[in-house]
Amino acid sequence: MAQIDAFFKLMNDEGASDLHMVSGQQPVLRIRGDMERVKFKKMENDELRGMLYEICPEEKIKDFEETGDIDFGYEIPGLARYRCNFFQQKYGVGAVFREIPSEIMTCEQLGLPPVIARLAYLPKGLVLVTGPTGSGKSTTLAAIVDECNKNRKDHILTIEDPIEFVHRSQKALINHREVGTHTKSFAAALRGALREDPDIIMVGEMRDLETISLAMEAAMTGHLVFGTLHTINAMKTVDRIIEIFPANQQGQVRSTLADALRAVVSQTLFKRVDVKGRCAALEIMIATPAVRNLIREGKTFQLLSVMQTGKKYGMQTLDDAILHYLDKKMISPDDAYSNCVEKAKFAKYLRKPPTDFTEV
Repeated sequence: MAQIDAFFKLMNDEGASDLHMVSGQQPVLRIRGDMERVKFKKMENDELRGMLYEICPEEKIKDFEETGDIDFGYEIPGLARYRCNFFQQKYGVGAVFREIPSEIMTCEQLGLPPVIARLAYLPKGLVLVTGPTGSGKSTTLAAIVDECNKNRKDHILTIEDPIEFVHRSQKALINHREVGTHTKSFAAALRGALREDPDIIMVGEMRDLETISLAMEAAMTGHLVFGTLHTINAMKTVDRIIEIFPANQQGQVRSTLADALRAVVSQTLFKRVDVKGRCAALEIMIATPAVRNLIREGKTFQLLSVMQTGKKYGMQTLDDAILHYLDKKMISPDDAYSNCVEKAKFAKYLRKPPTDFTEV
């Protein structure tokens, strides 16, 4: 048993999502979104380095010493998997660990709208799950892939950096590939994927032009592609994909994206005030003919109004999702106000609406 495993056990017992260990400081847990210090001595650089290297693959140690930054996965059987990031900082080595539960929760257990589970039955196309870091994108994607795994006789290929949720093949055949271990890059894995007879491809992160281009190509050639982006809503997601391409290609990309896209799910995590835990407010955009036309014509600013009127297709805006939680008294008015889009709509829930300098 590695020395650091005791911290992972504590992390699991406290229900923490992340563990931070930094030279010269006490370990810190992120519990329900808040940073809480662990009652433990301050870790010196050499002591912490020794503790971290104990669980790090040898080839990754070499990469870390050359580049000052690495990612990899670590598993404690019977407890959980961890996404590990080591980095060099001013006072020495640092590390952040994100807990990936061993048990994959279903869409129903997560309280996701019914339309999310239905995305698992699409024959082809591109489905994007977006949101800031730590908003639960991987958990939502894992639930959708789990739905595919239980109900489709297909080949599912996941490409991640590092592998997070591990799915055991059920009706489907699942292969997990890790960037840096099993393949050089997301783009290289996607190029190879088209020769590996997949029906469903899950791309852990669409972070560059080549990966986005190959994912759209795969979606256009009859595959169902799930991917994530670090964008805050559906409109920004469409804009981000188009703007990553050179100006002279953007017209063609708009047309390709309009044909390939099936849905965008953008989520924001909230701390619950009624019970311990957190909940995700989802903005859902389904690629109806109206949505496709707006993307093709470059009128993404009108997508919000289509989502507001598209409830019969399962669409909802972020503000509608937040309002639902607020009415059920699941989240605080302050949290709702901080994360909503139309501030005026939520100001009435506050005792004293703040002056938001960003809105001035």
